[in-house]
Amino acid sequence: MMLGQNEDSEQLKIVKQKYGFDKSLTTQYFYYINDLSPLSFHSKKEDDYTFYNSKKYSGIEVFSLANTSVVLKFPYLRESFTKQGKKVSQVLTETLPNTFVLAVSAIGIALLLGLILGVFSALYKDTFIDKTIQILSTLGMSVPSFFSSILFAWLFGYVLHEYTNLEMTGSLFELDDYGENTNLKLKNLILPAIVLGIRPLAVIIQLMRNSLLEVLNQDYIRTARAKGLSEFQIIKKHAIKNALNPVVTAISGWFASLLAGAVFVEYIFGWNGLGKEIVNALNTLDLPVIMGSVLIIATLFIIINIIVDIIYTLLDPKVKLE
Repeated sequence: MMLGQNEDSEQLKIVKQKYGFDKSLTTQYFYYINDLSPLSFHSKKEDDYTFYNSKKYSGIEVFSLANTSVVLKFPYLRESFTKQGKKVSQVLTETLPNTFVLAVSAIGIALLLGLILGVFSALYKDTFIDKTIQILSTLGMSVPSFFSSILFAWLFGYVLHEYTNLEMTGSLFELDDYGENTNLKLKNLILPAIVLGIRPLAVIIQLMRNSLLEVLNQDYIRTARAKGLSEFQIIKKHAIKNALNPVVTAISGWFASLLAGAVFVEYIFGWNGLGKEIVNALNTLDLPVIMGSVLIIATLFIIINIIVDIIYTLLDPKVKLE
């Protein structure tokens, strides 16, 4: 695929040697681990794959062993197969910030509306308000993102375009009509952020409602009422804070999932993020980009979970004691 019409046995041999495809799968795997490792080993022989790859990044040579040098470097995710030798790290650097902005906006919308609707649903338990909120949240949880993306893009970007002034597709930064300058288009963020936030919104509503109902039945809430505190003060100062733990857990998981799961939303809305890049890489078999994206997403999951564990200690003193 990379050679196209120029393919011949000699060119094919050069490409295989360049990417290490002439080695066994086991050797190729350890080559990849070597590229990822901050401390990696490189041969001084010019015909060796590790020698060729060591020229692709700047690192500090720690020491040498015979014909091998040990180098301290940043993890090397290799180069894209389809972007003319462009580094995968550069591809991710260009697309990940857009996905991060989209995910933060989506989780922000879900958190704001979810907490408000969850509290209302708990306070008006078994009333018309509660049942309406429950039906809408169940519907939001059930609708797949690719369907809601198409529906919202068609309805608000096409049918109601005259009133909303929103486009069916578009990214955060777009070229002007002359193709020279890049302009910030915040309105393009509205539809994909809402669509991406629908499912976490539904989950947060359910969790906040159930958690708040459980907290409101605790002894210390009855004591607060007996002391004469108003219902508003009880909800604000005592109940909501103690009901947030399961919500924080959900937010952490969903935020990490949004970074990974924005694939359909980004592709349908034409949002130039990591999700759209993954789809394009899958279509063109750009394996380094796919592997690099998966590794970045996995790393973000770990980091976010660590941050959530720290937040727990701020919300619940018992966690800190244990």
